[in-house]
Amino acid sequence: MAAKTTHFKVSNGDMTLIETGDGHTIIVDINIRAAADDPSDDTPDVAKQLRERLSRDNEGRLYVNAFLLTHPDADHCRGLEKHFHLGPLGDWKKADDKIVIREMWSSPIVFRRASRNHTLCSDAKAWAAEARRRVRHFRANGYAYDGDRIKILGEDESGKTDDLMEILIVGGDVFQTICGVTDNTFSGHLLAPLLAEDEDEAEFLSKNNSSVVINISLGKSDLQNPSYYLLGGDAEVGIWEKLWGKYGDDPSQFQYDILIAPHHCSWHSLSWDSWSDFVEDAEVSEDARSALGQPMSGATILASSKEIKDDDADPPCIRAKREYKSILEPAKGTFTCLGELNGDAPLEFEITSSGGPKQKERSAKAKIAAPAILGLAGAAAGSQSALGSQPFKHGDDD
Repeated sequence: MAAKTTHFKVSNGDMTLIETGDGHTIIVDINIRAAADDPSDDTPDVAKQLRERLSRDNEGRLYVNAFLLTHPDADHCRGLEKHFHLGPLGDWKKADDKIVIREMWSSPIVFRRASRNHTLCSDAKAWAAEARRRVRHFRANGYAYDGDRIKILGEDESGKTDDLMEILIVGGDVFQTICGVTDNTFSGHLLAPLLAEDEDEAEFLSKNNSSVVINISLGKSDLQNPSYYLLGGDAEVGIWEKLWGKYGDDPSQFQYDILIAPHHCSWHSLSWDSWSDFVEDAEVSEDARSALGQPMSGATILASSKEIKDDDADPPCIRAKREYKSILEPAKGTFTCLGELNGDAPLEFEITSSGGPKQKERSAKAKIAAPAILGLAGAAAGSQSALGSQPFKHGDDD
């Protein structure tokens, strides 16, 4: 089967469903607002849209194979307790019909940093409690089955994850397992979180919205000529600068066919300067722009945000939109804001045999206003952009 991705319209929030070629489902963040659950409200019913795309197991339970939470802000985990089953599978109730999470993908150090500067919402606390339950289960038994599984993304401080190596993904590692099984149509390259060398750096990383940053490859069974999805949660400028300093010698580690603009197209992912204070005098961080400026030929940058207006709002920020469109120009790519699409339908892509994601047709009343992805033949790999190398690929296969 072809790999697919679905990007739900959740205003300033993130919610992406990945379906791999081997049939695994991965939900990355959720923002299921109360208005979305209200039949009398015109907010897209994203919970219903998600459920329609999931399968049931032999016990009649809807499930996702994995749930990746990039960080515990409310607009990335809202609706967790209401719509997802938490606790042992034996406690699942047919009357509630909540979605089972076969395997959690969670970062304890991201939670630790977030809690230093913010009060966690009830959904974030519920996620943390469930993650701790699953870790305790693994420590007690040395194994876990679906419903109790957890994958730890990134080492925790002070050696707190040293005894969890079997379920730990260290920053910089590439993994292909989902629920304990190798998926030959998927790989995840974990770029962040980064461990801090001292307390000052830990505070620096915390204040820059430390998030899971991952480059996901999707394709056929041999992962030749895959499509790349770069996801960074709410990671701000300092994180991207650190990542470019660590991995920038090989810009291909940041290459993408789809980039979900971090922090809902916020200017703070590209600059230290406040947009509302400096306006057009605000300066772009070259290192952050380099990390976010590695599109493949015909790439798409998605703003998972409300409509982007020419004002001093941030996020989403009009200046960030302009910068991302500038990044895409050499690659003949497309910038799309989910909040500016007509209708309720989410935006969907299918991974083609040549590797490039192709936008699926939306319903007649929900056409995208922007032009479709350009499948134009690009320059050869290694062509130079204004900042860093430009890893073009995917020639015209129409």
